Amino acid sequence: MTSPTPNTSRDRYMVLNAFTMATVSHLNYGLWRHPADQTHRYKDVNYWVDLAKLLDREGFDCLFIADALGQIDVYGNSPAPALKHGIQSPLIDPLMLVSAMAAATKSLGFGITLSTTYEHPYQLARKLTTLDHLTKGRMGWNVVTSQQESAARNLGLERQIPHDERYERADEFMDVVYKLWMNSWENDAVIRDQSPAGSGNWVYTDPGKVHPIHHDGKYFRVPDAHVSEPSPQRVPVILQAGASARGIDFAARHAEVIFVVGADAAGTKANVRKIREEAEKLGRDPASLKFISAAAVVVGETEAEALEKFRDYKTWYDPIGSIIHYSSMTGVDFSQTPTDNVVTYRKTEASQSVLSQFDPAKSGRSWTLAEATSPKEGFGRARTFVGDAKAVADQIESWLEASETDGINLIQIVNPDSYLDFARLVLPELRSRGRIRPQAAGTLRQNLFPGLASGIPAKSHPSRCCPNS
Repeated sequence: MTSPTPNTSRDRYMVLNAFTMATVSHLNYGLWRHPADQTHRYKDVNYWVDLAKLLDREGFDCLFIADALGQIDVYGNSPAPALKHGIQSPLIDPLMLVSAMAAATKSLGFGITLSTTYEHPYQLARKLTTLDHLTKGRMGWNVVTSQQESAARNLGLERQIPHDERYERADEFMDVVYKLWMNSWENDAVIRDQSPAGSGNWVYTDPGKVHPIHHDGKYFRVPDAHVSEPSPQRVPVILQAGASARGIDFAARHAEVIFVVGADAAGTKANVRKIREEAEKLGRDPASLKFISAAAVVVGETEAEALEKFRDYKTWYDPIGSIIHYSSMTGVDFSQTPTDNVVTYRKTEASQSVLSQFDPAKSGRSWTLAEATSPKEGFGRARTFVGDAKAVADQIESWLEASETDGINLIQIVNPDSYLDFARLVLPELRSRGRIRPQAAGTLRQNLFPGLASGIPAKSHPSRCCPNS
């Protein structure tokens, strides 16, 4: 089968997400020490509300919040390095933040990370239905299977479930939540008939239109109906980031927005095409998938100002912190590895794609540990664009074209300055080029996929297999 046409699912508007975590440092290793950084306020609800209001006002599509469920303890076989360096630690639950942010915003979507390994589908379905109601249809779910051994130890397992089995379990998990969201309640089940007192004819919900799902599988038994009535989207927008062989299959089967990685534009493009092709084999419309990658931006009024700011940020950057995080993601303890050693793939039960992207056999060149985790021209593994507004917009457009991606997850280097600078300088330039979609009052799914007539997934999505979809 030939690869789908590169532009099949790409419209002129780019997907623009802000990418962060409910912690003191995420991908911007060491920058919590910068005098202008406010990320230490992550425990303050006003910090999150202010950030959401900024992103909503400036037309961002979504605030994408990563999460993890255990301490980072692979590097040196101890949590001490991560604690000392402030790497993804300490950490709070991002799900608790959504209601406050939603109440202060109108259009901004919220992509929250939740694990199929440590949640139960019946409970998760209610949580996300609730938030989809409260946000008026602006919820997205970043589906992960979790990669940390520490999470397994502290959440009831003797050891981490093997990588491929986690995905097998996740497939069944998705089957259950799709049935709950799409097959349990009919659209007109809630009647709210307020007949006069004494008549005995009042009805809130028609019992005949609420159906048990009768799921009895290998990992889950959920016999009864969903406890919540359908939300505006029914199914939150499905976000996912898997690029191992099993992860690609999962993404191609379920995801609508895919957070894709690659050592460079060519590697990223190869992964995009692979997932598109696999989705097509599974009967999905390639136009129903969009791809994003992590990016950092350092912008100034002039190129000289941007370069000076870049040099300043670099003085605060923590390359050891990047390796600590990379160890956790890959499951490989790099604490005793010289930074000039070439990174090669080895099978682990953690994120296989994050390690394999730099393997010479896949990337076409050799990457030292230092080059992979702390490139001179950037911050960590996020693509970094530096310059004045026009130059940064040019670089973003070139990256989207070369990688065949549809948008970016914009990380903060210093928060909120990174988002403020981007909004003040880069967004007007991108708008003038027609790359930023007008703010809309629809659901998150309708904003990302304007061709959809309603907020529910596209017809080729597996959640649409059910009678009431």
